Amino acid sequence: MKIRVYYEDTDAGEIVYHSNYLNFCERARSEMFFEKGLSPHGDNEFFVASKLEANFISSAKLGDMLTVTTKLIESKRASLTIMQEISKDGKIIYSQKVRLAFLKNNKPSAIPQEQLNILTGDDNV
Repeated sequence: MKIRVYYEDTDAGEIVYHSNYLNFCERARSEMFFEKGLSPHGDNEFFVASKLEANFISSAKLGDMLTVTTKLIESKRASLTIMQEISKDGKIIYSQKVRLAFLKNNKPSAIPQEQLNILTGDDNV
C-alpha cells in the first residue's frame, strides 16, 4: 500500500512523528479488508494488537511516498503474527512485528478462514 506523508503526520521539523508509523501500518492492514469490500471489524469480532516490536531505522519527511508491506509470520488458532515494513525509495525505514489476537464477544476465538485469507494475501476470498 502506498501512503504519502502529509503535514499532519509530521512534527515541527517536518519529520514523521514516531507513532504515525504504527498508524500507517494499521491503515495498510485495514485496507487489505476494504479492498475485498469487507471491514476489519465485524459484529463483535475484531483483531487487537497484543504484542508489538518496532524498529525505527530512518526517518520519513513531509511529501515522501511510502510503501507498506505485510507478511504473515505465524498463524495460530486465535492469533497471528505479521511483519510489516515501511519503505521509502525501495529502502526499509521502519519495521514492526505485531501479534494480533482475534476476539469474538471480547473473548479469544478461532480466526475465521475468510479473515485469515485476507491477511495472508490468499486471493480465494
